[in-house]
Amino acid sequence: MLHVIKGTWALLFGILLLMVGNGVQGTLLGIRGGIEGFSAFEMSFVMSAYFLGFLGGSKLAPEMIRRVGHIRVFAALGSMVSAILILYPLFANPWVWVVGRVVMGFCLSGVYVTAESWLNNAVTNERRGQALSLYVIVQMAGIVAAQGLLLVGDPSGFVLFVIPSVLVSISFAPILLAVQPTPAFETTKPMSLRVLWAVSPLGCVGLFLLGGVFSALFGMASVYGSEAGLSVPQISGFVASIYLGGLLMQYPIGWLSDRMDRRVLIMGAATVGAVASALAMVMASDFYTLLMAAFVIGGTANPLYALFLAYVNDHLEYEDMAAASGGLVFISGIGAITGPLITAWIMGQVGPQGFFLFLTILSASMAGYAAWRMTRSDAVPVDETGSYAPVLPTASPVAVGVAQEVFIETAQEAEAEANAEAERDLAGHDGSAA
Repeated sequence: MLHVIKGTWALLFGILLLMVGNGVQGTLLGIRGGIEGFSAFEMSFVMSAYFLGFLGGSKLAPEMIRRVGHIRVFAALGSMVSAILILYPLFANPWVWVVGRVVMGFCLSGVYVTAESWLNNAVTNERRGQALSLYVIVQMAGIVAAQGLLLVGDPSGFVLFVIPSVLVSISFAPILLAVQPTPAFETTKPMSLRVLWAVSPLGCVGLFLLGGVFSALFGMASVYGSEAGLSVPQISGFVASIYLGGLLMQYPIGWLSDRMDRRVLIMGAATVGAVASALAMVMASDFYTLLMAAFVIGGTANPLYALFLAYVNDHLEYEDMAAASGGLVFISGIGAITGPLITAWIMGQVGPQGFFLFLTILSASMAGYAAWRMTRSDAVPVDETGSYAPVLPTASPVAVGVAQEVFIETAQEAEAEANAEAERDLAGHDGSAA
């Protein structure tokens, strides 16, 4: 692990600053929207627009990189991100923000594709899994740290918009200065959604529902806090708890996923998330209960993304995994686009607690569908499953592809070890017979 840090620290530090900047603006817009008098319905379009842009960027960024190169794409998109952050307070109109968020999501998707390509190119195959783990830790740590920055300025002013703009601008320096030779960028023809559905209905349904859960958490948590009358420090703590839970629970759930039927774990994690959401819905008046519920909700929702990917991989041949990654990102992205819109509609019907009602319904649906799928097919034996590779719902297709590569390499190593063990046993048996 230390060797990976030594070789990639500048890249990781740049990504940390980028995530801090992105984490600040995501929460800040929800708070500022409340100050400006925007309704939850209007803010849902603002938040949904980010995921629309992100999904579009994940499709178009690879073609842009092939045409003009990594460095030009990274510099151009990064400059636009920094500029948009400054423009938000100048044009306090929800529909202007919608346009800004579409562009922001598109640009950040391209930035992530580029940075993740460089990071993947900076490590050897043997250390790719460690690099992916560090990348996840840095992402989550950046978003958690971002919530503390909300306390250093007035959300109704300009300072809190300037800070993420500066951080994003600074983040490009260590990334660009640390860049080694430009990595080759290869894309694979994506697997059709029909084939993906035939391979794993649970994976498709689960990722779609999880996209809605994650976009609600990422986009609407601060809107909920504003609608519920929480103070800025309380909203900051609430959002930070979600991502702190996601950071700390990633590895316990990953450890369990390699030792049991993944469908049971999916059902269990989704059930715990549903119960925590329901508890928050009925006890939101107690802030400390709200924080604990947020920790559990984030701790179950974030690791589920990698868990679903691992489950789908268990049903794919090695040569099909790269092709499947694009389709899985697309399914999750469609769910993410719809999440804030439906959340706002429910909040409009029942009040701010509609935020948790939406999370409860989606989490319970995941658990119920996983339970139903267990009645339709047999489990893949644990000794035939691949290893869990940590990756977050914010990942671009590049990071998902890296996770697929880690899965393949780990599975191939396990097969080689099993074959070697069988050969040793056979040799010992023949020797005894002689």
